[in-house]
Amino acid sequence: MDDKPEPEALPPDLKLLRMLVTLLMVTMIAGFLLIVALFVIRMPGQGGALPLPEALTLPDGAEAAAVTRGRDWVAVVTEDDRILIYDAATGALRQTVEIRH
Repeated sequence: MDDKPEPEALPPDLKLLRMLVTLLMVTMIAGFLLIVALFVIRMPGQGGALPLPEALTLPDGAEAAAVTRGRDWVAVVTEDDRILIYDAATGALRQTVEIRH
């Protein structure tokens, strides 16, 4: 017959350490899953985009260098150092700001 020796029982300190490591692993996995779930829940949907006007009419000779958007306005920075602020709903020019060097 095949007599295998019984494995020694772990000392109490190692049993405690093994239990703590297992608990830490379970906690870390749960935390990671919670973070992933929060990212998925908190990500904005595609329907939350702010409206933009169909077209903006720049003044004669102005060329756009950059565009940014606020809640109800759109700002266009031009090559000739001006900021043109338009109404986002209508596309009407609200304000012109000249940038001085």
